[in-house]
Formats: sequence, C-alpha cells, structure tokens
Amino acid sequence: MSPAQSIIETLQLTPHAEGGYFRRIYESEKDFPIGPDRAQRKLLTSIYYLLTSDSPVGHLHENRSDIVHFFLGGGSLNYTLVSPQGEVSQTTLGTDIASGHELHLVVPSGWWKASELASGEYGLVSEAVSPGFEYEDMRFVNRQDLAKRLSSDAGTIERFCRE
Repeated sequence: MSPAQSIIETLQLTPHAEGGYFRRIYESEKDFPIGPDRAQRKLLTSIYYLLTSDSPVGHLHENRSDIVHFFLGGGSLNYTLVSPQGEVSQTTLGTDIASGHELHLVVPSGWWKASELASGEYGLVSEAVSPGFEYEDMRFVNRQDLAKRLSSDAGTIERFCRE
C-alpha cells in the first residue's frame, strides 16, 4: 500500500468535491448566524485535507467563511489565491521555510482559492473554518467568473477551473 493510500485509510478520508480527500474532524457545538440571511453555522469546523499524485488539484472555488490552513506533512502544496479585487498571489505550504515555504495560510472569505500538490506523493493539511463550513457556502469558479474578475492572469489559472 502506498503512503498516500495508508493516510487515506488511517484518517478515514473520502473524496472531496474540489479534488483530493478529506474528513471533518471537529465541529463546534455552538452555532453562529452569518450573512444577510442570518444562516446558522457552527462557530468552527476543522478538517484534514489531502492532495495526492492521483488527485493533485484542489479546484478554484470561494468560501463564505475564513479558512486557516496548517501544513501537516508530505510534499509541498502550492496555493493560488485571487482577491475580490482580482489580485493573484501564490503561497507554498511546506517544511522548507528557509526557501520561503509557509507553515500556515489564511484565506479570507470571498477570496478564490486553488491548491496543487507541488512535490511528492501527497501533501496533508488541516483546515480550521470559521464560521463553520457547509457545502452550500462554497462556490466553484468557472471561466466566465475568471474573465469578469481578472484580465491578464485569467489564462494562467483557468486550468484550476473544474469544468
């Protein structure tokens, strides 16, 4: 069994809609109203998230909540972020902090995010989401969205669109 498959089985991960594998590992008992609709969400949720050489991309999407990513192990992961103003930035999560890797990454609500395995057979992170994650608060970004928010960089990141 490969190391990635061993992690999937040991942590009881299942495929995620954005790519990779995940499992919710924490859910606050407290609820919190968010947005103009005052939707009730858990105060905090947390997951394991794994990208593998077989599923190396987390497709471009946005979330309604802030997310903090913590690098746990394996190969490095490249994150591409797009601000609401259309500014594109990249961050690498990994252990080589001397070469610029980060150990954690904050993605604010409303920012677009894509992730990609940069090296190795797998990369494992945990994510803390507040207010807590629900699938209806996540939206995949399509090529038309890219054209509206971006001008020159759209072509370089459209490969992260799921369609």
